[in-house]
Amino acid sequence: MAKDRDRWLVRPGDKPDLLKLATDSTDGAPGDKEATQAAFPELWRRLHELQERLYAESAQSLLVVLQARDAGGKDGTIEHVFKGTNPQGVQVASFKVPTEEELDHDFLWRIHRHAPRHGDIAVFNRSHYEDVLVVRVHGLVPPKVWKARYEHIRAFERLLVDGGTTIVKLLLHISKDEQKARLQARLDDPAKHWKFNAGDLSERSKWKEYEKAFQDAIVETTADHAPWYVIPADRKWYRNWAVLRILIETLEAMDPRFPPNPEDLSGVVID
Repeated sequence: MAKDRDRWLVRPGDKPDLLKLATDSTDGAPGDKEATQAAFPELWRRLHELQERLYAESAQSLLVVLQARDAGGKDGTIEHVFKGTNPQGVQVASFKVPTEEELDHDFLWRIHRHAPRHGDIAVFNRSHYEDVLVVRVHGLVPPKVWKARYEHIRAFERLLVDGGTTIVKLLLHISKDEQKARLQARLDDPAKHWKFNAGDLSERSKWKEYEKAFQDAIVETTADHAPWYVIPADRKWYRNWAVLRILIETLEAMDPRFPPNPEDLSGVVID
């Protein structure tokens, strides 16, 4: 039976043209903004229930990879999607510019140590994919180096899956006009000046180069066991609904179970 998540799924062999994919679609939503947001409490309840089972079972884990352009909504997605979960079982790792120590190791070294433990959900705010995106666009390593990383990434994700981790990779896909509006909003609000980085403007000037890099990374690394989803993310409420649906359906497929009682507790009396 078709799932909500299928509408955003990039299957192996697909070659999506990001320049042509809608960023403002609301396909499949329960209705307009108000109607869709009215559905959130039940979605949060269901996500919490599934997370509790995952945590109690402690036999498998979920890795959520979030990638987006600057102002693409990674922080907002984490804030709004996971607001109903138990913080003990959700770990967020944000990957910024590598430190000197990190650069002295292979590119996956800093990533692997943040992979989720059994029972946990790990959320990567940016990820190992920066090493086939930023480094490519800025020419930080030769093409033969970043091209070889696709195979390293495929092997790394296969390793995690073989160890009991389910992987969901999400590209929050926004338009250039929407990014402009969000960056301008940061400039207009003094309380958001801390979120503005002048370097974002330099990155914005390389829009098409990043589009090509994102597209190639998705095509090269989407897999049945580690799928990519491209989420139309101009409308934040739709983005949040879509991510919730994907995570809930993914966890339902994982089917975590409460562990059986080690003994018969029916006769236990607490004085």
